[in-house]
Amino acid sequence: MTDLSIELAGMRLKNPVLVASGTYGYGREYSGYYDPGLLGGIVIKGLSLMPQEGNPPPRILETPCGMLNSIGLANVGVQDFLENYLPSLQGLDTHIIANIYGKSLEEYVEVARALEGQQKISAIEVNISCPNVKKGGLLFGADPQAAFEVVEAIKRVYSRPLIAKLTPNVTDIVPIAKAVEQAGADAISLINTLRGMAVNIHTRRPILGAVFGGLSGPAIRPVAVYMVYCVKRSVSIPVIGMGGIMKPEDALEFFIVGASAIQVGTANFVDPYAPIKIIKGIQKYLIENNLNSIQDLIGTLRT
Repeated sequence: MTDLSIELAGMRLKNPVLVASGTYGYGREYSGYYDPGLLGGIVIKGLSLMPQEGNPPPRILETPCGMLNSIGLANVGVQDFLENYLPSLQGLDTHIIANIYGKSLEEYVEVARALEGQQKISAIEVNISCPNVKKGGLLFGADPQAAFEVVEAIKRVYSRPLIAKLTPNVTDIVPIAKAVEQAGADAISLINTLRGMAVNIHTRRPILGAVFGGLSGPAIRPVAVYMVYCVKRSVSIPVIGMGGIMKPEDALEFFIVGASAIQVGTANFVDPYAPIKIIKGIQKYLIENNLNSIQDLIGTLRT
């Protein structure tokens, strides 16, 4: 057997396959299909300081090669999660990573502060694809200075690994990646969804209740692979790749361009067993190519 384990920002993962925030609930929803402990890690649904109802329906629309979603980051709030959801995750033999977001720098800090000291939570993933209400709705992740400030502020109150999740909805993602690294991020995950929209031609109205949403699935994978490639060449911290990973071959592309781990998202809705199949497929590829470990594959792109 080849070695699938990796070191990621101080965490030892049994394999490099995680499940993406917003696609795996609060960590237990898929336990009826397989043991979540088989995964390298679980990134739970994004948490805010206070409960959020999210956007009006319709919230999800299938596209020819993926899906549009406009959930609006609906969630129970960080305190409810800690009291009513986290206890059920204590026995899982995998890393739990809490995805967090805020509408202001202060909200990000308070959510991170609430998670500090929670032993079962191995790290936080900071979604900086959210608008900064104090700066006219500018996305934190669209401005290097704003991205730097939010990561730096969170690092002051949170002592475990911090993963900065980047938005692809920018002119150049590299300055953002460099900024979060400089601010102290321990790893970077990318990409979040691309903005998209669909229109009902009969009513001439937007199909999604919030007008537009985020595009995910196979359609965005080439963009994601390219951005992971660009970011990995520009930073020294680990990169986690995501975006349209549906099968083992998709995941392998990300490793070859330099990702240390990957996250499976939309595929969970299509096939609940997708992450397990991807783990097995990676193992099979390594054996067939006489590679002793996943480390022997990472960053081996030939140009």
